[in-house]
Amino acid sequence: MKKIVLSLPTFGFVVVTRAALAAGIGLLLSRKLSDAHRKAIGATLVSIGVATTVPAALAVFRRKEPAAA
Repeated sequence: MKKIVLSLPTFGFVVVTRAALAAGIGLLLSRKLSDAHRKAIGATLVSIGVATTVPAALAVFRRKEPAAA
């Protein structure tokens, strides 16, 4: 098993990235808001989530420690 050590700000960034993506997808699939509002907010959150996925993934993969022998 590989161990990943993240600082609190990096961990928070990864969590917020995933939460924005999930919330955007949830809004796009729900029927609680009017279509225009739902699509605008959902698309914005999905866009933010997608745009921040690469930096978040790089932050996580850079922190991996080598596997113990």
